[in-house]
Amino acid sequence: MSESSTLGIRTVLHPVSDLAAAKAVYTALLGAAPTADSEYYVGYDAEGQHIGLVPKGGPQDMASPVAYWHVPDIEAKLAEVTAAGAAVQDAPRDVGGGRLVATFTDPDGNVLGLIQDK
Repeated sequence: MSESSTLGIRTVLHPVSDLAAAKAVYTALLGAAPTADSEYYVGYDAEGQHIGLVPKGGPQDMASPVAYWHVPDIEAKLAEVTAAGAAVQDAPRDVGGGRLVATFTDPDGNVLGLIQDK
């Protein structure tokens, strides 16, 4: 596997306007209780995927769901996609536990995410 390869989409975050209402729907959809449950984030782990609910789009002001590709080297992947025409939206930042996240846009303005775990 090359440094800039991906490990697939394993995380999808959804902005929600009403966290309690969304939590009820996603709990019914996934058939499981959340694995993370707070006033600023509700997350589920189901079938190798992590589904997150972000109230009001969170600090990144998400307007639509964002799929996060897991990668072994976030800087290398960002360099590769920007060389191909993507634009960095949010530079890599540590969100805790050594996890780095970043977002970029494709030529049509679609937001895509990257996650690197240590």
